[in-house]
Amino acid sequence: MKLSSTNLLLTAASAAVLAGGLQSCKSKAGGVSAASNDAAAKVYVAPGKHDEFYNIVSGGFNGQMSVYGIPSGRMFRIVPVFSQHPENGWGFSEETKPMLNTSHGFVPWDDLHHIALSTTKGEHDGRWAFGNANNTPRIARVSLSTFKTEEIIEIPNSAGNHSSPFITENTEYVVAGTRFSVPLDNGNTDVPINTYKDNFKGTVSFIGVDKTTGRMNIDFQLLLPGINFDLARAGKGASKDWFFFSCYNSEKANTLLEVNASAKDKDFIMAVNWKKAQAYARSGKGKKAAVKYAHNVLDEKNHTATSTIINEVLTLDPKDCPDMVYMMPCPKSPHGTDTDPSGEYIIGSGKLAATIPVFSFAKIQQAIASKNYDGNYDGIPVLKYDAVLHGEVQKPGLGPLHTEFDGKGNAYTSFFVSSEIVKWDIKSLKVLDRVPTYYSIGHLSIPGGPTAKPHGKYMIAYNKITKDRYLPTGPELTQSAQLFDISGDKMKLLLDFPTVGEPHYAEAIPAALVEKNSKKIYKIEENQHPYAAKGDNMAKVERKGNEVHVMMTAVRSHFTPDNIEGVKLGDVVYFHVTNVEQDWDVPHGFAVKGANNAEILIMPGETQTLKWTPDRTGIFPIYCTDFCSALHQEMQGYVRVSPANSNVALHFSTGTNKPAADVAAKK
Repeated sequence: MKLSSTNLLLTAASAAVLAGGLQSCKSKAGGVSAASNDAAAKVYVAPGKHDEFYNIVSGGFNGQMSVYGIPSGRMFRIVPVFSQHPENGWGFSEETKPMLNTSHGFVPWDDLHHIALSTTKGEHDGRWAFGNANNTPRIARVSLSTFKTEEIIEIPNSAGNHSSPFITENTEYVVAGTRFSVPLDNGNTDVPINTYKDNFKGTVSFIGVDKTTGRMNIDFQLLLPGINFDLARAGKGASKDWFFFSCYNSEKANTLLEVNASAKDKDFIMAVNWKKAQAYARSGKGKKAAVKYAHNVLDEKNHTATSTIINEVLTLDPKDCPDMVYMMPCPKSPHGTDTDPSGEYIIGSGKLAATIPVFSFAKIQQAIASKNYDGNYDGIPVLKYDAVLHGEVQKPGLGPLHTEFDGKGNAYTSFFVSSEIVKWDIKSLKVLDRVPTYYSIGHLSIPGGPTAKPHGKYMIAYNKITKDRYLPTGPELTQSAQLFDISGDKMKLLLDFPTVGEPHYAEAIPAALVEKNSKKIYKIEENQHPYAAKGDNMAKVERKGNEVHVMMTAVRSHFTPDNIEGVKLGDVVYFHVTNVEQDWDVPHGFAVKGANNAEILIMPGETQTLKWTPDRTGIFPIYCTDFCSALHQEMQGYVRVSPANSNVALHFSTGTNKPAADVAAKK
């Protein structure tokens, strides 16, 4: 199979630009990588002062979210989402294990690419952060008051949940598209791969969000041609009832996609009238399909997650729902589709294009009304390119990926191949400025950039390659973010800061929207955990067959109980630890020697459970893993494990010693 001349040209050009960029962008005194003279002052956050923005960043292959301050670039927290996290026992404790359940069983890892922060009237409201699981398709909802994952819902009829999570203007829906089209779950799934064009289908899932609790449910799915969906954005303002998805592999190739999915000059942006789709679903146009997916919810009152398996989903076929879905031609292999703050302009980013097309929502509506079509794609009308086009940004750079906005009429697009960000005017389409990044930028983020109210002061670039930017750490180097000042006409580099995992997308939100709602403690009197010990007088140890349940309290600086005897080999021990502190920022940790899972970290007023199956007899220390006081080292105890046939009675205490009568009797 031969490469086309176009692809060969693009490949050669890309390699040349990238190689040249990496050579020319080395840090040198007075070179282009140097920050402005006042950069240090602009990013300095004095001791005791707070950053202006929270930056919620995807972790990519680590499956988590991380929280940074802007402009300082300081990392404050890793939020466990889809991957087990031994630092605090997420996915290890008995309470959180159900959060990682799926129709495939317990899945302790995933690939989190994209963040979406909840909005009201198109503006960030500081309630929730949503994240996607790319590998085993799922959507998570994180509370921005506790920075804890409260809910995870699996997506059926999907494979490679990259095209998510994207939200409507008032967070009515979180939307997820299929990256890999596959045979649907309720059909014949055992088919030859080379029957792709006949048997593989794409889907887009509309997940309803309760406006008060945030609780999610899959409202309906659209059944679509077997193409690949990439990034998407909802409309705003006049276009708020619409959703726009970038699509690639309109060729429906199933092998060597770098060539076979780039054969056509254009792929599509898919426009969906989600309000009309919702109406069709309500009016009975949908069909229920047999599927299997998990819905996992963490209850804040008992601090425990439950997992429910659901067995059906409502599907809508565009063939049965006229005027719901349209296709618009777009330069091939688009990665991003972005809508400007007004909702009038929709930007498509074809990764192999030398232009950036900008579409007009008003023209889209005119083209639909007049049926100005250029045929159809699998029965879906294709709108004529020129009829819906506002215009094209000419020669902006190589490899356009993602665009955000500053709220001043300007757009900023990242260019992976030419390692730069380009600023351009949305209406005139003129390039205004460009700045290099170090190196190979993927996404960029402007605080409020995807919303109706951007805070056009800073911009963060998320780069894939660092090379000479930081101290080397062996073959693998840290990924990097770069902070730019965009308050003036020219973009100015302020700061490099390293990131964890492999960040893809991030959203930044004014700290004032989140700080005021930050939860400080869980009220002990509201703790409804069935094994909670709300005071030392409630601490106890009980045997239920071969299970030993330890209802334990943790407080500065001891456990109750801290001496436990009567555990026998073959027993399964559950340490239910309640942190009875009612003071902010006083967590306690718990660990036992020989545990083959993790520690647990318990917040004030919370109960968490560590399951332990001792594999030998002996004395096993327990201790607090989180520094809590001057006597933190003294916060420890012992568990005695005796032979299975032992007659050692179950006993527990704190501050007293049991007479060793059973020892004397054996002598």
